Amino acid sequence: MLPKIRIHLADDHQVLIDGLTNLLQTVSNFEVVGNSLDGTAIYTDVTQNKADILVLDISMPEKDGISVLKEFSEKQFPCKVIILSSYDDLKIIKEVMKLGAKGYLTKKCAGENIIEAIHAVYQDQEYFSDAVREKIFANFTQNNPKLSKSANVENPILSNREIEIIKLISLEYSGKEISEQLFISIHTVETHRKNIMKKLQTKNTIGLVKYALKNHLINP
Repeated sequence: MLPKIRIHLADDHQVLIDGLTNLLQTVSNFEVVGNSLDGTAIYTDVTQNKADILVLDISMPEKDGISVLKEFSEKQFPCKVIILSSYDDLKIIKEVMKLGAKGYLTKKCAGENIIEAIHAVYQDQEYFSDAVREKIFANFTQNNPKLSKSANVENPILSNREIEIIKLISLEYSGKEISEQLFISIHTVETHRKNIMKKLQTKNTIGLVKYALKNHLINP
C-alpha cells in the first residue's frame, strides 16, 4: 500500500486551488489537507495540518512565496516545498532553490507534471519541469563554449538530465560544481552518476568522456 501524501496548496487564485485539488484527488494516495490564498499563515497551517508537501506560488498578497521560504529556512522546514509559478526567471529559480525549495514548475505545465513532481519530491528528489530544466541548462551552455549544442546520442536509455550530467562530468566539473550549476543537490548528482555508469556499463569517468565525445556532447 502506497504511503499517504498530505498536500497543502498556496496560491492567490481560488480557481487554481480548486482545479489542483480536483486533479490531485484523483490520485489514491494524495490527500489535500489545506490551502492558503496568501502567505501570512502558511507556516502555521502546514505545521498544524502536518503536510508533507507544500505547493507554493511566488506571487501572493501580504507575504510572497520567497518570503515564506525565508521564514521556513529561518525556522525548521515543516515540509518539502514545490514552487508552482508563472515566472520562469532564472534569478528567481536560483533564489528559491537556494532557500530550500525542492521543485520548480511553471503554471503552463502544472496539469502535466504536478503529480509526478509531488511523487519525486516526496521521495527526496529534486524536480524541474522540462521547460525550466532546459532553460537552466541552455543558460549554462551559452557561457561554456566547450559544451556542444548539437548531439547525436546513440543510446536511447539515457534521460535528458543524465545527458546533461555526462556533459559536465566530461568537462571535469566536480559534483559540487554540477549541483550549483543545475540547482540540484550533490546527492542527486551522485545518484545520476551511478545510474549513468550502470546504464553505459562503464566503471570510470574515462568511459563517460569517450561516450560524450562519440556522441558529440562536448567539443574536443
